Amino acid sequence: MCMVLWASDCHPQYKLVLAANRDEYYNRPTLAADYWPDHPRILAGKDMKHGGTWMGITTTGRFATLTNYRDPSNYNPDALSRGHLVQRYLENDLSPESYLKNLLNGTKEYNGFNLLAGTCDNLFYFSNREKLVRKIEKGFHGLSNSLIDVPWPKVTRGIKALETCLQSREVNAECLFELMADRNQPPDHELPQTGVSLELERLLAPAFVEMQGYGTRSTTVILVDHSNYVQFRERSYKPGQPNTWTEVYYDFKAECSGK
Repeated sequence: MCMVLWASDCHPQYKLVLAANRDEYYNRPTLAADYWPDHPRILAGKDMKHGGTWMGITTTGRFATLTNYRDPSNYNPDALSRGHLVQRYLENDLSPESYLKNLLNGTKEYNGFNLLAGTCDNLFYFSNREKLVRKIEKGFHGLSNSLIDVPWPKVTRGIKALETCLQSREVNAECLFELMADRNQPPDHELPQTGVSLELERLLAPAFVEMQGYGTRSTTVILVDHSNYVQFRERSYKPGQPNTWTEVYYDFKAECSGK
């Protein structure tokens, strides 16, 4: 994932409204979101290179997603796959806070990451660059490849667009897909400085990334209402043809455990 935007308890109908883009190399093999045969309560895409996932939700209301923390000077090509952090949470029964606290001193073998993990009623955040477990408060939030709510241009612009989408009584999934497809190019003076070249910062700056061999592979929209009814939509884009996609849709009533 390269950008996740969400609203916690900001709409009269939905306790969670979330939209996320996964940016990845086009040649990395991936399965679209589906229920996992070996863990049928898990609904998630799958990274076929290492077996983990970037985002998923369970029929018991457990949710997690992950973004990379951009830090090229400390990148380790032999690090463990971060997608297993999401996978293990979804397979687990620990509370999100307990799961993340267990990571406080055990993530040196991973490159930088941001991890959101929650249940039907609580959402927590942890980054192995910040090393602090935070409970997510009510409001609009955004996360890209820095820490939570750091005002990168696409995060700030995306949150404003999300607020607009939620002004309607009925949340339109197309509005969410449209804001995640934003190609707006911020001016150079607003770009973050993450240790990559200015040319690369420009290419990575829009919400929807399009590069040679790399870009936005999928967009996921999740709506959870106050009765824990979940709607999950995911669009997977054809490499080099961002206006061509396949879409999957799932809905279910989460059987929340209360953890």
